[in-house]
Amino acid sequence: MVDGPPPPGPLPQGEGEVGVSQLRGLIGDCLTVWGVRGQVSPCAEGVEIVVDGGSLLLERAPVDMRPVRWLLQTAERRAANRPPRAAPSIVAVLSALRNALGAEGGNRLRIGAAVQ
Repeated sequence: MVDGPPPPGPLPQGEGEVGVSQLRGLIGDCLTVWGVRGQVSPCAEGVEIVVDGGSLLLERAPVDMRPVRWLLQTAERRAANRPPRAAPSIVAVLSALRNALGAEGGNRLRIGAAVQ
């Protein structure tokens, strides 16, 4: 039997959340993969994504909106006086962001019988 650190317990409330620096890195990497030129910067409300077509704002949703965790505001939604798009997860945010930017989704895996 090997002595070592105890197994990790459950994370306390609020820990394990994505931090601003992690979010900046993730979105920056996604912009690169999607072939979109842009810059991701922290701001008072959250993270600002600036691309040729304008800017987007990603902010953490208030706790009372749970299960919504993120709010994504685009220039179009602001111009139309529409509320930010609500997203329950980072995956949903990235999907909404990719769609808002008109970026390509990448190759999709297709499984099927080979035709000869």
